[in-house]
Amino acid sequence: MSEVQAVVGAEAQELGDGRTLYNRELLRALLRKPQFVACSVLLLVFFTMAAFPKLFTSADPRFCELTKSRQSAADGHPFGFDIQGCDYFANVIYGARPSVLVSIVASFGIFLLAGTFGLMAGYFPGAVDALISRTADVLFAVPGIVLLIVILNSVPNRSIWVIVGVILVIGWPAGMRLMRSTVFSVRNREYVLAARSIGVPPLRILRKHVFPNAMAPLLAMTTLGIGGMVGLEAALTFLGVGLQPPSISWGSQFGVAAQYRDTPHLFIWPALFISTMTISFMIIGDSIRDALDPKLMR
Repeated sequence: MSEVQAVVGAEAQELGDGRTLYNRELLRALLRKPQFVACSVLLLVFFTMAAFPKLFTSADPRFCELTKSRQSAADGHPFGFDIQGCDYFANVIYGARPSVLVSIVASFGIFLLAGTFGLMAGYFPGAVDALISRTADVLFAVPGIVLLIVILNSVPNRSIWVIVGVILVIGWPAGMRLMRSTVFSVRNREYVLAARSIGVPPLRILRKHVFPNAMAPLLAMTTLGIGGMVGLEAALTFLGVGLQPPSISWGSQFGVAAQYRDTPHLFIWPALFISTMTISFMIIGDSIRDALDPKLMR
């Protein structure tokens, strides 16, 4: 038994060293992509904007002068004013926080839920797999956006965390299915079978051997989906089931702009910020997916 343990230990050490080397190669491959670097810088700006909005503007987004309602750009007010005469540049800057929080927290939460349920369903076939898969089937049977609207419409006080929680409840099945299928291909590999043969606990096998080797497709899917979360938050707020006043968000600015189509700057600036942030996330996700694809590795 000691010889088997020594062999498995050596194999595990080789796997760990190989994984570290692969991670370094992955990072180098990503940094060689100019679009990845450029979009990462843009997202860093958005994250800084969400965390420290006062670095970008000293204006109070809630200080309004009705005499300046819907006026265009002026000195010190590059984006003009909204319908209440508030500085629109400050409103767009402060509106970044909800979009960033919802997209990042919801995507990270879905990654954890989908990864955990996918690991359990793929590694423990039978009752566990049946329970998780049938629950996912039920959620798949209902249109996601309709379910979101119905649930959020029944909540009187909708905060960022309520929206994130509802997205988590209905957003994990697709990632779980992907993770489950990947675990099926990993659970019968030699290093997993060797770990089982010497009595390694299942949780340790999942954490040390299965998850690190099965997470790549789910990670790529998650990074590609972050951009969609930005648009989802804006759409829910625009439809009236997202954040409520006095919260400031890009989606609420869209809702106001739809009623004043003769004032284009109310629509242009939040649309530009949402589009830039969404496209940046998608390009980064696409770059990570390509880098994780062994067929595309050089």
